[in-house]
Amino acid sequence: MRTLCSSTLIGEFFVIGFAGLVAMKDPDLSMTTVWTVSGIAMFLCLVLCGLVTRPGGVVLGWALQIALIASGFVVPSMFFLGAIFAALWWASVHYGRKVDEAKARFAAQAGSSTPDAA
Repeated sequence: MRTLCSSTLIGEFFVIGFAGLVAMKDPDLSMTTVWTVSGIAMFLCLVLCGLVTRPGGVVLGWALQIALIASGFVVPSMFFLGAIFAALWWASVHYGRKVDEAKARFAAQAGSSTPDAA
């Protein structure tokens, strides 16, 4: 699960950075505000890469997905991109868990089929 979720988060890292560049064109927003919010979100993406397998990591990932969708109020294309990344996040968590379960079953089978050296 860690690999799939981390890949999604790294993709989001870049999308957030590009969205920050687009948001800078809004005359109502200061550059400081745009890059503070974007920087915090980008930093969160990197931190979540390491926390995704810990308790609460997936929930924090969902919170980031909601924030990404909500950023569409500032950069309208983020409604679409946020929804795409939320779907990717769901797929990463869902299929990542299935892969982890399959690996655990395979490891258990491999461990039980080794002959005992007595």
